[in-house]
Amino acid sequence: MLELKRDASVKGKNGIAFIMAATIIWLAITVVYSQTIPLQTKNIILLFLTAFLFPLALAVSAMVKADWKLADNPLGMLGLFLNLAQFMYFPIIFWAFIQSPKEMIIFFAVVTGAHFFPYGWFYEAKPYYIFAPIISVSIMLAGWRMEESQLWIIPLMMMIFLTILSLFLYGDYKSKVKGN
Repeated sequence: MLELKRDASVKGKNGIAFIMAATIIWLAITVVYSQTIPLQTKNIILLFLTAFLFPLALAVSAMVKADWKLADNPLGMLGLFLNLAQFMYFPIIFWAFIQSPKEMIIFFAVVTGAHFFPYGWFYEAKPYYIFAPIISVSIMLAGWRMEESQLWIIPLMMMIFLTILSLFLYGDYKSKVKGN
């Protein structure tokens, strides 16, 4: 099992292409939330921007030469299921969209951060274990009493966290490649 996870980590480069793509998406979300448009419009744009994550991740995977499918690894489908599991939390996001629009971005960021945790096991990459709770708790605390005009800080925080996570994941990947 450990060998399969190491293979997924090296060939998939710790999933860094998806993290890099997410960083770009969160940059776009930061720009949207810094605009003086209605909050409902910002929240709708947020949902639409997430549709670009997968195609962008595929493009980044090609650029960094990461195998995102892991077709020759029995754990490849598990990686897909771990990612799809995030969608099970979307009812919370939709509830926030309707009932608590100001907090929607906070819910979305917390769910995004938390969903990284199982990737620590999948890729044998400690940065996922570390950053999942850091992101979730930090976003929750920052958003606790945040005014609507300050909501752009949440996606900015996500962008910064994801950039740092990418660097740590790359370092972890490089140490595994040198260890082979």
